[in-house]
Amino acid sequence: MPAYYNSSVNDYWSLVKDVTLWDVAGERQVEVKGRDAEKFVEYITPRDISKCKVGQCMYLLLTEKDGGIVNDPVLLKIAENHFWLSTADSDVLLWCLGVVSANNFDVQLCEPDVSPLSLQGPKAPNVMEKVLGGWAKDLKFFHFKDSQINSIPVVVARSGWSGEAGYEIYLKDGTKGNDLWDVIMEAGKEYKIAPAGPSQISRIENGMLSYGSDMTLKENPYDVSLGKFVNLDKKADFLSKASLASIKQKGNNKKLVGVEIMGERFDYFVPDDLPIYADKKKIGKITSSIYSPRLNKNIGLAMLDTKINEDLKKITLKFNNKISEVQICSLPFLRNK
Repeated sequence: MPAYYNSSVNDYWSLVKDVTLWDVAGERQVEVKGRDAEKFVEYITPRDISKCKVGQCMYLLLTEKDGGIVNDPVLLKIAENHFWLSTADSDVLLWCLGVVSANNFDVQLCEPDVSPLSLQGPKAPNVMEKVLGGWAKDLKFFHFKDSQINSIPVVVARSGWSGEAGYEIYLKDGTKGNDLWDVIMEAGKEYKIAPAGPSQISRIENGMLSYGSDMTLKENPYDVSLGKFVNLDKKADFLSKASLASIKQKGNNKKLVGVEIMGERFDYFVPDDLPIYADKKKIGKITSSIYSPRLNKNIGLAMLDTKINEDLKKITLKFNNKISEVQICSLPFLRNK
């Protein structure tokens, strides 16, 4: 998947001012079907999905027995006991197969022929209205509908990884990918549509986390301030229940925060995992960072030791042989303009 088409900054301005189309076919689906499908999904996530209705999406954390985060997919309830897990960057299918093999769930798991496009930006609803009619513009956030675009079978969801208005269009016939792309690009011409990919600038500005950078198997939901997606009292049993209950009681050892990195602007980003220091002692690391054109400053996400003194006067990092001061700030950044 291309990191950018024009430039990372120009693609970003197209996203926040107009509309962009992303080929995110690498965002694969894990299909869960069968008598125990809902029971199985409940087991692999600490979030209560019992109230999820057909046609609805839910953001989930998948957690291992010790509470470590395996992935943070979007769940689509296609039908009763029929779900898609729209995954981020880790092999969820193999993990799910392992969980099933160790338990007695009556489910069938596979990767279906489903390849997403993402239409993101403030003018995305206008483009979808032109392609599908008024219902697409009225579709509620985190809801989806089966449809066809020029006889091409799709599932259209009001969702996306941008912080802007948007849709994810799940193509259900892999032979029609170029045709679907062309239809949407043509419909978007009057709205200055541009090809792009997921914007690191936009997602960091909006405090959206990236699996593999801001959270991994080494982090639990409480570490990354996503405890609201943990329902310890839900009726269904789940794999990480005992571990997450213990972590909540004892407290977590690290926390994800927003940071502003002072000094000259980054060309694009600094490497992940740059250590952060206070009084020459390592207290954490940068997990993601970027220069924000909207905010005109370097911003990022960082994982810090929870034992540090909140009143620390000076926190720093070293990049390109220069020492930069780091200021902790609240998320998302766009509220801090």
